[in-house]
Amino acid sequence: MARIKLSFPDNAFYFETKMPVRITDINGANHLGNDALISMLSEARAQFLVNYGVQEADKDGVGIIVTDLATMYQSESFFPEMLRFEVGLMDFNKYGGDFVFRVTKAESGQPVALAKYGFVFFNYQRKSVVPMPESFRARFGDE
Repeated sequence: MARIKLSFPDNAFYFETKMPVRITDINGANHLGNDALISMLSEARAQFLVNYGVQEADKDGVGIIVTDLATMYQSESFFPEMLRFEVGLMDFNKYGGDFVFRVTKAESGQPVALAKYGFVFFNYQRKSVVPMPESFRARFGDE
């Protein structure tokens, strides 16, 4: 299988947060586990949405659902390093787009990972994909 190669322009990122690598994030090889990194990406995405006042699901049951995830690991990270998560949005289509992430060591700037989450808007009551709300597209479409 071909390796995943991700690259994003610097201007794709317009939010950042920092999180420590916890002892519970360490795997058997004594570094940050991939499952823990995915949880941290989800936390960074949630903080991004809160920062911009976007709810995970609105009163009509429409929210964001993740369709795929690609991660390109660049280096190990260890307890208790502080990681910087940069978050942005790209590649909008009728129904969604991509959340993009750049993860670096906060102290040194060393790259740890690049990742992208594909997402669509989903009506959880009807159990169907719906077009991206215009309010979301207007807020982030030109970022």
